[in-house]
Amino acid sequence: MKKPKFGIGIPTGTEGLMYPIPFAKVRDNIRMAKAAEKLGFDSVWGNDHVATQHYVREEFGSSPNYYAPLLVLTAIAENTTNLKLATALLVVPFRHPVNIAKELATLDHISNGRLMVGVGIGAYREEFECMMGEKARSIKRGELLDESLTIVKKIFEEDKVTYKGNYFDVKSLESYPKPLQKPFPFYIGGNSPKGHKRVAKFGTGWLPAVLTPDEVKTGVSNIQKYCEEIGRNVADIDIAPQLSISIGKTHEEAEAKFKVSQVYKHLESLKQSTLKDQDTGEYGERNLIGTPDEIGERIKEYAEAGVTTFSALLFATNTVDEMIESMQFFSEEVISKL
Repeated sequence: MKKPKFGIGIPTGTEGLMYPIPFAKVRDNIRMAKAAEKLGFDSVWGNDHVATQHYVREEFGSSPNYYAPLLVLTAIAENTTNLKLATALLVVPFRHPVNIAKELATLDHISNGRLMVGVGIGAYREEFECMMGEKARSIKRGELLDESLTIVKKIFEEDKVTYKGNYFDVKSLESYPKPLQKPFPFYIGGNSPKGHKRVAKFGTGWLPAVLTPDEVKTGVSNIQKYCEEIGRNVADIDIAPQLSISIGKTHEEAEAKFKVSQVYKHLESLKQSTLKDQDTGEYGERNLIGTPDEIGERIKEYAEAGVTTFSALLFATNTVDEMIESMQFFSEEVISKL
């Protein structure tokens, strides 16, 4: 088995969702990233939210702090050396594609080519409606994402860009600098067949969430089919699912930690959106829960199914210090023994 890569999900936008309120101050993201690099993790992944979700407000009675992920990654770039900087994921419908292209190209230069960008439509449509009001009802976010990715890729690869679609009209645009990385690494979020097709068309990586090894294998097979239709090789695509971790000295300890964590509550909330097509009744089959040896065996199962990167790992903890302790435990007892 080729040793997979491991990334940490940092709390740019996780309060009230994967973690309690309060959880992290903005500079805690830098502290966690520096710890991740020291402990041998390959990457850190920030997520993207702009407005408090209804269920979060109802549960906590207060609003979380959501930090701008690309700004946080810029700060991390200046405080690390080799660590890859990533999003899991950047919600493209929140932004104009020309602005996205400019910011990504700039950050790729600042980080000396260490940027990877997971993109998607976002798990909570209510955030999009907060931004767009009544106009949001007429917008199909998947189509908007496809148009945006088409424009960004054109900006990265062409001297002068003209594009007209249902949502954007770009005329004779010249934008420099281009990113250092060619091709630029886009990771496409989504568990659906439409997402698989989008990976084949746009992605250097696939960023699904909370899948079993068998479901990963099925997804890879679907992506391979779409790749063959357009002359791509699926082996060139990084298979990078997002999973949660609850690690303990016994299986019972790990399971108990998971069930009382905010991560567990967050996964329950996604049954109406991102995870609506999945049987999420048994989270132990869709995450890394158990002793170091048990988790090591699950990692091997995922690797055999095609996983090459475990991206944006979320630890079932409720403070930043507990998370860093769990990162160290996982690094010493799992990663080092693979």
